[in-house]
Amino acid sequence: MLIDDIKNPNKVVIFSTAPAIRVSLGDEFGFPKGEFVEGKMIALLRKLGADFVFDVTFGADMTIMEEANELLTRIQQNKNLPQFSSCCPAWVRLAETVYPEIIQNISTAKSPIAMQGVTIKTYFAKTKNINPENIVSVIITPCSSKKVEITRPEFNSAGKYFNKPNIRDNDYVLTTQELVDWAKQENINFNLLENSKFDNLLGKGSGAGMIFGKSGGVAEAVIRTVYYLVNNKEISNNSIKFENSPTIKNVKETSVVINNKLTLNIACICGVVALKNFIQQLKTSNKQYHFIEVMSCDGGCVGGGNLPKNENNKKEIIKSRTNSLLAEDLKNNVKFCYNNPEIKKAYENFFKKPLSDISKKLLHTTYTNRSVNISKK
Repeated sequence: MLIDDIKNPNKVVIFSTAPAIRVSLGDEFGFPKGEFVEGKMIALLRKLGADFVFDVTFGADMTIMEEANELLTRIQQNKNLPQFSSCCPAWVRLAETVYPEIIQNISTAKSPIAMQGVTIKTYFAKTKNINPENIVSVIITPCSSKKVEITRPEFNSAGKYFNKPNIRDNDYVLTTQELVDWAKQENINFNLLENSKFDNLLGKGSGAGMIFGKSGGVAEAVIRTVYYLVNNKEISNNSIKFENSPTIKNVKETSVVINNKLTLNIACICGVVALKNFIQQLKTSNKQYHFIEVMSCDGGCVGGGNLPKNENNKKEIIKSRTNSLLAEDLKNNVKFCYNNPEIKKAYENFFKKPLSDISKKLLHTTYTNRSVNISKK
């Protein structure tokens, strides 16, 4: 159990937190809905026994690096388009089970928490000279589907790298509500905690990584990076504007001119019903989509099922959390994943470059056709 690992002096316990946590955790401690409480969140995790606290926005930046380069490769080869996002494990499992025909279209890039875990147990472990078998990786997430994700058999890339099968990429997932309950059980006064900061090496994320927590954030982050990779200059944020689909609720779209040879057509989908309707429309549409972001929860991860919530005020709460993430993106001096100095170090010192052999082994994954598990009746 996690408590036993924390008490074990031989274990190095590392907590990593998803973007949506810092704009929802405060709800349970009397803060205004959606308030950004990152400093107190980090302090809470240290109080609970963390040896290191990292930011999953670092993992999000790695996902963008790999996913954007993968998308460009697919476009150049005109193969397996559109590319679907791979960050939401509930969506991935649904695709494997109900829509196996589009498995080849899902990005092979692992989700941010999966990239975070394997990077901790390889790059970080080697850099800090820590035995990876002693590392305990704990991820704080907005949904319980991440608990299932870390148990996927293929998510033991660190174990394969070190030829030690007992090493999993991540060991525990705690939802926000579980973190709240734990803090209350320990009688920790969240409001009185002094702000703390993330640890170095995997503690810095870009603004693009931060907005992964909201609907459209993954797509926008990918657009920013594709534009840079093609033009070697940064895109203006004002160039990326989504409009609601005129035909399908909870779907929004945009088209972004990358250069005179490429215009990206993007769609963002929230929820199973919207996904079903979009896929039906996709079968008969003449429009060429390049990238499709899918999130299972309303508003993206900021509407995660295990975040503090009030069903009577759900839309307003999701909006306040979204606005908080957008505000942090605007404040962040590093807007783009490729400018993140910690990402640069990780590639220079370990992963070499996106889609390199070692990147493919550690940061990419495969999917399984699970439709045979469904009754054909």
